[in-house]
Amino acid sequence: MDITKASLENDKAQDVVVINLAGKTSFADYMVIATGTSQRQVAAMAVHLKEKMKLTGQTEISLEGTDQNDWVLIDSGDVVVHLFRPEIREFYALEKIWSGEMPRSDEVA
Repeated sequence: MDITKASLENDKAQDVVVINLAGKTSFADYMVIATGTSQRQVAAMAVHLKEKMKLTGQTEISLEGTDQNDWVLIDSGDVVVHLFRPEIREFYALEKIWSGEMPRSDEVA
């Protein structure tokens, strides 16, 4: 998680939000949402973050959305990162969806 936050801060990501998903879902422990000011910045943040994750020994890192760079998803297993351009982030409002109280994974039928 520290590498993710440091990489995004280094790339001047805006409005970085970390959502703890531990015990709420089985697909990740953390979700990170951040904004880049342009498609170019979103693309650069994604590439830099993937490179830094690989340096820590992570091998299963997938990137989606790099054809447009409006919304890039980086899935490294325990951490899922969403990088948005501002208007795309505002439209989808993921932090509003995932920040609220969620049932624990053992409560969902």
